[in-house]
Amino acid sequence: MHVSLILGFALFTLAMASSAMNPAKAVSAAELRGRTYAQTNCARCHSIDRHSPSPLAIAPPFRTLHTKYPLDTLAEALAEGIDTGHPTMPMFTLEPDQINDLMSFLKSLE
Repeated sequence: MHVSLILGFALFTLAMASSAMNPAKAVSAAELRGRTYAQTNCARCHSIDRHSPSPLAIAPPFRTLHTKYPLDTLAEALAEGIDTGHPTMPMFTLEPDQINDLMSFLKSLE
């Protein structure tokens, strides 16, 4: 029994050390909902990840939006209805909960 206790403790210590070296970033529920919204409504034209180009060349990747627009301004535009951007972008207006979720996701890409 003594050997199994030592072995168990050693495995536990190894697992804890491994997770400390590579901690997973906690993802909020709002960020997940925002990503789902972006995947459903935006990914046809915009890149919504950290690396790939946008499917539509004139549509900016979401990871660069914070360098072009203050995100607070973008949140306001989402509430009022974005009808500009690029010529083929449809007009849409988000509900407050959707804005919060999408903004959480956009901030995760910064």
